[in-house]
Amino acid sequence: MALVTGVDSSTQSCKVVVVETRNGAEVRTGRALHPEGTEVDPEAWWLALLAALESGNGLGDDVDALAIAGQQHGMVLLGRDGRVLRDALLWNDTRSAGAAQDLIAELGVDALVARTGSAPVASFTGSKVRWVRDAEPDVVPVIAAVALPHDWLMWRLRGFGPEGGSPLGPVLEELVTDRSDASGTGYWNPAADGYDLDLFELMLGRPAREARGGGGTGADTEAVVLPRVLSADAVAGTVHASFLPSGDRRIVLGAGAGDNAGAALGLGAEEGDVVVSLGTSGTVFAVAADAVADTSGTVAGFADASGLFLPLVATLNAARVLSSVAGMLGVDHGGFAGLARGSEPGSGGVVVVPYFEGERTPNLPTARASFHNLSIASGTRENLARAAIEGMLCGLADALDAVRAAGVAPRHLLLIGGAAQNAAVQEVAAQVFDLPVRIPVPGEYVARGAAVQATWALTGSRPRWVVDAREDRAADHRPVIREQYRSTIGSLRF
Repeated sequence: MALVTGVDSSTQSCKVVVVETRNGAEVRTGRALHPEGTEVDPEAWWLALLAALESGNGLGDDVDALAIAGQQHGMVLLGRDGRVLRDALLWNDTRSAGAAQDLIAELGVDALVARTGSAPVASFTGSKVRWVRDAEPDVVPVIAAVALPHDWLMWRLRGFGPEGGSPLGPVLEELVTDRSDASGTGYWNPAADGYDLDLFELMLGRPAREARGGGGTGADTEAVVLPRVLSADAVAGTVHASFLPSGDRRIVLGAGAGDNAGAALGLGAEEGDVVVSLGTSGTVFAVAADAVADTSGTVAGFADASGLFLPLVATLNAARVLSSVAGMLGVDHGGFAGLARGSEPGSGGVVVVPYFEGERTPNLPTARASFHNLSIASGTRENLARAAIEGMLCGLADALDAVRAAGVAPRHLLLIGGAAQNAAVQEVAAQVFDLPVRIPVPGEYVARGAAVQATWALTGSRPRWVVDAREDRAADHRPVIREQYRSTIGSLRF
């Protein structure tokens, strides 16, 4: 029986799952927390990775392969000696919003989408690179490489790292990444399958090149090194022997992935599948055969971790909508679900506009949540609870419409995340979305996706593990829900 380890290095924590390659059965797990904040010393991620691997025995003598899926967009700047030059800016650090707008003003959104598949926003690495150029010019001349969180962690696990502090030293040419994570930088073109080096130079003010591997150098050694992009089935290297309990063993490393692409792999998503993730924020993404370029800027045209594409829309407000309204009503999650199930589709006409923290899609950063159409008859606790669920899901249904408008034809929907386990959310989802809804059993799907990739690198073929469903619901579309939501949104001025 072969075992592999999948790692999810997320914003909040590092999670490890060890699974069987034959059927994906979970054998053991590990976990370690990350520090809070939007600006983090990557060394904290490294220490958390080692701690999570130790707690789950992720590098045990029975493990044959490993891969890491990580939070996308985080900017890790390295000097020639392999040391991190400044704390990494995470995806949720918004100080680069102005830099993103500057890029759009200079090049035009249509040109940027054509070159990268996505309109730049504050979360993207390229926007952060541009911010560094403008806000911290003293750092720019000493930047030798720009990596992403999962790239840097794999590089360290292979034995590379700061001069004098790692077994193999600062060999920047050995930095590698995958298509999915590269596509979230804002300077890699999914359709052309390569970096847009001219665009990167415009962002930072210095030329760049892709790492060559093998420690190779050339006349352009002063160019900033960007990680070499590996295919989905590639072997990135091996875990350095110094990290293994038995030094004579070999653990193969897969290419790794961005977190949403990892989740798609872990769920076994294929072309035509749409995933709606209900975390603190929300995401809607689909596996597509062709690259997507949405000039409206709503849909990010990312690549996936299987060789296809992953058009994605992100919203700021998802599960936080439910917890906020539950708090107002003075109930826990179970009580909230009970109240919502006591109302009818359309919530008696009550509509919740769910922008508690502003919104990213649509781009309304200063908007706020509001309740509408309240009367003595309609203003019941049951209607308020259900209207919160309907408002949250209608926002995500709008995101799904944007994915469809970009050319994707979805067949059915996978609903994941903590809020997806709420019985009322499951019921309303089947009424808001006009697709069959499957709710997979709860699981660490990003880490499991990394385990899929590790198995792929080990065996040469992608495993097709069965993902059990907690609930399957046929489409029960109730148009009134979205009609009254659209009518309310259309009447507002933000």
